[in-house]
Amino acid sequence: MTPAILALERAGVTHRTLDYEHDPAAPAYGTEAVEALGLGPAAVHKTLVVVLADGRHAVAVVPVAAQLDLKACARALGAKRASLAEVADAERLTGYVVGGISPLGQRRRLPTVVDEGIMALDEVFVSAGRRGLEVALAPDALLAAVDATTAPLTA
Repeated sequence: MTPAILALERAGVTHRTLDYEHDPAAPAYGTEAVEALGLGPAAVHKTLVVVLADGRHAVAVVPVAAQLDLKACARALGAKRASLAEVADAERLTGYVVGGISPLGQRRRLPTVVDEGIMALDEVFVSAGRRGLEVALAPDALLAAVDATTAPLTA
């Protein structure tokens, strides 16, 4: 049981978990999940920690098949600039290791923005807090669980 799953259960959010055998040699964690679980790449989302121009950290959630537009992310979070956080900072702030960072149940709640394309999905898949474990839930349930906003975030 990961903090992400515990957070969903405590909040009474309907969800399901999917696990697969993580390959340490896999070149990209999100693509590995898509292929291992046979899911559409638009439905599986990655969780990225960004640092804003003023030093604040935030979370961006985008499809694994897309690239985060850092300018759009900064705008959505009311900042002048955004850049990807250092791996050590992302792990320290969230309590998860890269490849298993979930937007749910993070050690420290960070402002979160999710790509607006999520609203076209019936179900979204995000990391459940460890490599090889995904959680599926309704997009609006994810937004409510992490108190997120939506915005166009992909290039």
